[in-house]
Amino acid sequence: MSNTRSLKKTLQQGHFAVTAECGPPKGADAEAVLQKAELLRGKVDAINVTDNQTAIVRMCSLASCALLKSAGLEPVLQMVVRDRNRIALQSDILGASALGIENVLCLSGDHQVFGNQPQAVGVFDLDSIQFIQTVRAMRDEGIILGGEPLTKPPDLFIGAAANPFGDPMRFRVVRLAKKIQAGADFIQTQCIYNLGRFEQWISEARDRGLTEKAFILGGVTPLKSAGMAKYMKNRVAGMDVPDDVIKRMETVPKDKQREEGIQICVETIERLKEMPGVSGVHIMAIEWEEAVGEIVQRAGLLPRPEAE
Repeated sequence: MSNTRSLKKTLQQGHFAVTAECGPPKGADAEAVLQKAELLRGKVDAINVTDNQTAIVRMCSLASCALLKSAGLEPVLQMVVRDRNRIALQSDILGASALGIENVLCLSGDHQVFGNQPQAVGVFDLDSIQFIQTVRAMRDEGIILGGEPLTKPPDLFIGAAANPFGDPMRFRVVRLAKKIQAGADFIQTQCIYNLGRFEQWISEARDRGLTEKAFILGGVTPLKSAGMAKYMKNRVAGMDVPDDVIKRMETVPKDKQREEGIQICVETIERLKEMPGVSGVHIMAIEWEEAVGEIVQRAGLLPRPEAE
């Protein structure tokens, strides 16, 4: 059994939540999933399992979450609408709940042209907001799309993603409001490097009462190098990496850049902890799960609350 309380209870009881990300392997190796997850045990409240992230074929999120659950860990099932129609989406939601998975993050998904199967047909039968609405209706009303009743509703804590950094800023808050109105219980944001821009976004969200209606977890990603910072600024859609962050990474010798990236991440978390309306942090240490424990420790977020 897990010795951590659920993500839902952690947030509802007012603890500053910590989640992290685990990318499944490009193969059928269950041990690879469990080894990554062990690096996060006791360091975070829940582990997001990505769903063919960047449209690269990997072990499915649902199976990976089941493996984490069997190991006594708290998974967050990421599900993208890119690859499934409404039948498959609703079916997988029922299956996830039956397996005891308690959290789902409803996403659009990176477009298939960016992955290793660019010829794949994108489904996008529902968009991410419609998917959130569907899961909420399944849970709260016990019905599927079209109104047919379920014999047993799924019991899931519903999450969504938000990007505070696109223009116009007002639209980013409007989109957040739509996701919360659709039924999102918690929000995980895009990686934060531009803290001024994020503060403006969370302030607007607070003014509209959105931070009272859903728990918002700020996303952070530790930089491994100045080159990674430049790549994210110039090549990753929706990313806002200020020039001063890149300059800070460049002024450090190459063998010290990972340490500087961790320090920037810790400083960001410390700022987020002080911001009204921020309920936690989501650490996306891309293929660098071993850094999460150090980040959480240095940010003063250990030990994590245990189950009652």
